[in-house]
Amino acid sequence: MTDQIQEPVPFVQHPFMEPDSTLTPAGLQSQRQLTFRRLFALTLCLLTLIAVLIGVATVFESEGLGPLEWGMLVCIALSAPWTILGFWNSLLGLFLARSARQVMPFSVHDGAELPVRGRIAVAMAVRNEDPQRAIDRLLAMRRSLDETGYGTHFDLHILSDTNIDTVAQREEALVARHRVMLDGLGRAHYRRRMSNEGYKAGNVWQFLQDRGADYDLFVPLDADSLMSGEAILRLVRIAEANPRIGIVQSLAVGAPAESAFGRIFQFGMRHGMRAFTLGSAWWQGDCGPFWGHNAVIRTAAFKAHCKLPQLGGRPPLGGDILSHDQVEAVLMRRAGYEVRVVPVASESYEENPVTILDFMTREQRWCNGNMQYWRLLGMSGLRMTSRFQLFQAIMMYLSAPAWMILTALGAVKAIVDPDMIFNGPLAIGLFVLMVGMSLTPKVIGAIHVMLETGGVARYGGTARFLAGLLIETVFSILMSPAVAVHLTVFLIGLAFGRKVGWGGQIRDAYGLEWRTALKALWPQMVFGGTILGVLSVFTPSAVIWVMPVILGLLLAVPFAVLTASPALGRWLARHRLCAIPEEFDMPPILADLGALPPSRGMAA
Repeated sequence: MTDQIQEPVPFVQHPFMEPDSTLTPAGLQSQRQLTFRRLFALTLCLLTLIAVLIGVATVFESEGLGPLEWGMLVCIALSAPWTILGFWNSLLGLFLARSARQVMPFSVHDGAELPVRGRIAVAMAVRNEDPQRAIDRLLAMRRSLDETGYGTHFDLHILSDTNIDTVAQREEALVARHRVMLDGLGRAHYRRRMSNEGYKAGNVWQFLQDRGADYDLFVPLDADSLMSGEAILRLVRIAEANPRIGIVQSLAVGAPAESAFGRIFQFGMRHGMRAFTLGSAWWQGDCGPFWGHNAVIRTAAFKAHCKLPQLGGRPPLGGDILSHDQVEAVLMRRAGYEVRVVPVASESYEENPVTILDFMTREQRWCNGNMQYWRLLGMSGLRMTSRFQLFQAIMMYLSAPAWMILTALGAVKAIVDPDMIFNGPLAIGLFVLMVGMSLTPKVIGAIHVMLETGGVARYGGTARFLAGLLIETVFSILMSPAVAVHLTVFLIGLAFGRKVGWGGQIRDAYGLEWRTALKALWPQMVFGGTILGVLSVFTPSAVIWVMPVILGLLLAVPFAVLTASPALGRWLARHRLCAIPEEFDMPPILADLGALPPSRGMAA
């Protein structure tokens, strides 16, 4: 068994990638300008990290740096950079909010007044999902596309990898029942593979091999994706007006949610991602992200250059690449095509997990996939920004165990040196600084909303918006430690060959039994209780500073049960708490879908 990466498509250097090129491949920006932006962002992050590390070292300087202290410094060096990057991305995004052309140079070349010329496939990949939900979304998108007047340019494709016969039979029956409406002004097609080879990426790749030659562009969708016709047209026009843009990604936002967990989570993400995405798009430029769905992709370029390499060795770290999207993005950029993100909210939606257990299941799948990126960092021809994006995706998940190890080392320090002397004011200042930076994306996102004309009104007014911020802040503080412990345990298992399942996801709100939550979250409670006990005995004064972490761990089970409660979700919806703008001004695409009708809490 080889450990080498097998790249089926040889890398070809394009003229657009020559070192003396002064513009990005689509001619939208100066390469020198983007290099300056990236170096500027890197410098800000490095200087901040160095200051934090010096500060931490100073806290311990009275007793010197022993193995424990060095271990804690290493953990901070691993976990802090991504908090710092989020801080600077958000701060940059706040200042860029009124300068869209700096972030979206294609906005002056988006062909907004031009007719659509090409053939486009809208392809939804499904696997053991509720067929009715998927078909409902496709029907809403078909009607919305037809209403634009360009429906004849779009064909719908349902790409099924379902391996449960009863679910597959329902898929086929629903497609047959709604055939005329799915066709609309174009055509609709249903195809089922009998094996899940290559997972979702393999599903899409098989479609491109079979039908890709029929289409100039394609729109990949997940089973929970929903895009209005106008949102799709905007991306199509950007792609058609800029032949060297290979992928143009929309900012998919959470749709109105019924579950309390999904509702609170999407409220925080909605304003928290605003400034963050603007800031990151400012320096990423032509090396933007791809999130696997709700995007428009140039079909021929994708087929020619974005087939995923096969990793040597066995799963979970070898074989098929699980987190395919970011790899496809860097391969597209390597081939001389830009990858761009439209970092503003539009009628492009996805659904969020309905409980913390579903969230952690999704996170461990993504974590497994991102850990495979270690083998891809050395691929030939990648741009430095692309390599950093792969590295960032890896470290984003390694920061969780670094944080938990740091907490454990702190407890060990309390045992071996209960009378330790350190710079108290500086330690408190550093703690407040790191907590503040971790909350910065959402704080700045909230500021962004409040600075907009009518921004707070779109969230139901000042009182509701501030109440939502308070609820979501407590929610995030309690959730983060529980997720970090889960990922730590999962990564340990991954190192010993633990595999993850890849099946359908639960999309509808449901309650969690206490027994189910306890079975899943007992490690969090044990770890939290151990840390609390050690600190209470050896260093009681430190308990107050780690209490947010300890509470998140000790309360993991009741947190899971409470936030999964359908009754709490209905109560929040009835009082319009943690509501997003669509709940006060429903877009036609959501109204057509019947998202959260009045009987389920949308009435005034």
